[in-house]
Amino acid sequence: MRLERITPENLEAALALSVRPDQEHLVESVAESLAEAYVWPDYAWPRLIYDGDKLVGFAMAFLDTPWGPDHDVDDLRSGLWRLNIAADAQGRGYGRFAVDAVCREIRARGGDRAYVTWEPGAGGPAGFYLRLGFRPTGEESGGQTVGVRGLS
Repeated sequence: MRLERITPENLEAALALSVRPDQEHLVESVAESLAEAYVWPDYAWPRLIYDGDKLVGFAMAFLDTPWGPDHDVDDLRSGLWRLNIAADAQGRGYGRFAVDAVCREIRARGGDRAYVTWEPGAGGPAGFYLRLGFRPTGEESGGQTVGVRGLS
């Protein structure tokens, strides 16, 4: 497994990537994520997830981002912004791989914590993130639960 940059050669495949229909309300599309990466290039780190030559997912980190509704420059955070695993590729460890890869990137840049947000409620990814060591901070961001994982 590996992460790759989005290029003209893999853009169409990236845009065609979709999660299961019952998950579409839980995560934004790759197209929306790439639009956000374009608007916030200083913070976004979008990558495609490959297993051999097969595209299996998309992950995007946020790096040293001013946090909170007021974008507090004294509270810079890094973490997983988006994770989309293809509907036919779920349950094979690709999500875990992507989260660990994002955490390695954050650690390589000097970070000691990784953050993530998730939609609360039935069918959401809370259990997945909790199993990976994230713990709720007690905060919310845009109605989503905020979790943090130590990287030391």
